[in-house]
Amino acid sequence: MGLFWRVLIILPIFFAYVNGEHFIYPSRHPGKAELAGFKGPDSLAIDGGGFFSGPLVVDNDVAATTGNQGGTTKVTVGKPEDDTLDASPAVANDGIGNANMIKATTTFKGSWELFLENGGVSAMHLILLPKINQALMFDATVWKISKIKLPGPPCRRVEGTNEEDCFAHSVLMDIETGKLRPLRLNYDTWCSSGGLDINGRLVSTGGFNNGSDTVRILDLCDTCEWKEYPGALANGRWYATQVTLGDGKFMVFGGRDFPTYEFVPPEGKKNTHQDVVNFNFLVETHDPVENNLYPFVYLSTDGNVFIFANNRSVLLNPNTHKIIHEFPVLPNGARSYPASGSACLLPIILKPNEDRKVIPAEILICGGAPHDAFEKADLQRPKVFLPGSCDCARLDFTKKNSKWNIFNMPSARLLGDMAVLPTGDVLIVNGAKTGSAGWDDAREPNLNPVLYKFQFDGTGSMFTVLNPSNIARMYHSSFAVLPDAKVLIAGSNTNPGYLDDALFPTEVRVEKFSPHYLDPNLAMFRQEIIAEKSDNQLKYGQKFTVQICGNGVIDQQKLQVTIYSPPFVTHGICMNQRLIQLGILEFNKDVAPNKNNIVLQAPMNCNIAQPGYYMLFVNYNGVPCLRSIWVQILP
Repeated sequence: MGLFWRVLIILPIFFAYVNGEHFIYPSRHPGKAELAGFKGPDSLAIDGGGFFSGPLVVDNDVAATTGNQGGTTKVTVGKPEDDTLDASPAVANDGIGNANMIKATTTFKGSWELFLENGGVSAMHLILLPKINQALMFDATVWKISKIKLPGPPCRRVEGTNEEDCFAHSVLMDIETGKLRPLRLNYDTWCSSGGLDINGRLVSTGGFNNGSDTVRILDLCDTCEWKEYPGALANGRWYATQVTLGDGKFMVFGGRDFPTYEFVPPEGKKNTHQDVVNFNFLVETHDPVENNLYPFVYLSTDGNVFIFANNRSVLLNPNTHKIIHEFPVLPNGARSYPASGSACLLPIILKPNEDRKVIPAEILICGGAPHDAFEKADLQRPKVFLPGSCDCARLDFTKKNSKWNIFNMPSARLLGDMAVLPTGDVLIVNGAKTGSAGWDDAREPNLNPVLYKFQFDGTGSMFTVLNPSNIARMYHSSFAVLPDAKVLIAGSNTNPGYLDDALFPTEVRVEKFSPHYLDPNLAMFRQEIIAEKSDNQLKYGQKFTVQICGNGVIDQQKLQVTIYSPPFVTHGICMNQRLIQLGILEFNKDVAPNKNNIVLQAPMNCNIAQPGYYMLFVNYNGVPCLRSIWVQILP
């Protein structure tokens, strides 16, 4: 009888075409591409063959929601009950907040909506661009095909041939209407890197083949196109990580066959080999199947750079190029590509009139795979899909005596993503439960997002399993946190090309996920930021004001204000994702009918928050405002 009910649960979610003993996921893509298979470089075709002979397993204890039905909402004093989600951040009684504050709690486990049936491209890379509120999605030119054509000539001339490619491989998507604008690319962006500069432009580095040493820039305007600068980097940067420093400059670390790093040159300039720094740490962390590509790299609040690769991590002084500390090894497998765990920088918490010399900064790493997972799934025949890691680990890298705090999450996950929500909690989403990164190298989609409470007080649960999507988001999935506090979910392509008839078809559908705090029954707590009455240019350490509008009397102790830097997301890496909770200096009530002013202090220096654009959220009772505003921190 248990099997009977499992089948009843799976069938409405997936139409299964059974061939032998494996499932074929459905495709609902309009305008089916004419590509039958990838015809690219021979070196990319070495992975093929092999199918999983076991059934797909979908967690059957949580049903997908069909709409935003809402949950059971309670307003309680003190700690929430175990069966509810706390919509409010845990706040220590240290002058920042009131430990016995009123907290809104809910049983709502989130809801999914299909935002766009065809996003044009499979979003291997995704970033939300400031001011214009458009999501940039792009994949790779090597496929020579997508689900959207360029609006007209000129088409891309395929390097080394007389062939023309008239498909778009990059699109801008309006996050409200879904309207797409195709963008031209000439140099391959496959497995590239990126980050926003001080003015909000995307500066992207590396990629494959002719794009590996390319720097490309996309400005913010309705007609802007990519500006590409091939040869700007001294080394090829394929599967590399880009990080923004406190002065606004970029460093790019690693990449296949290049255990080095370099600073990204100014626009139009080129690096030489004298600009490259050998980085032996990337040699030491290289397994026979790599497991150290796309390292996790974050700017520390003291100006040093934290780098994690495979299972090791160091702190690097970017000025002297010296490793100043190495942290303990993180056990239980590999975490970097292709083992492909995910990581994020946890919220940086600032106090009013901040005067601490060192501001704590912690990394959270979840999932991954055994060191030989790629070898088993990609190189062995028949393929073997090893179970992914079930553990998470935290480390404060501002303390040299730090040790990893390791704990279990509800299920195994690799190829996942970690979105830091406006409240500071972390949404772990996308990915698989077995296998490795690579073409057709993973199985068992992990359809359920998980909410991680970053400030856990020891009561209730640290993790909450949320409602599942019915779309498998495997290798090459991505996300973006949106101004309305929803999370955009896109991508997934386990195929070397655009394939609709594969085990996991190339995915161009785009979804939006509404986390627990968007329970309709909590809507009463959502404040509105009055943009025209709020400061949007900030100076380090200085006061600024944000005006909010809402019904009822506002209790300062239940307010939280955060700023969020949109990440460049690819391959489970969220480059430069950073959320900072600001200190509230004053709360001025009733400056106008139903309007209140919050006086805040901007971060003290550029190592806490790099210069550039951030989304500013006002959360009340743990519920984000109706819409964030963009603020720019000036150097």
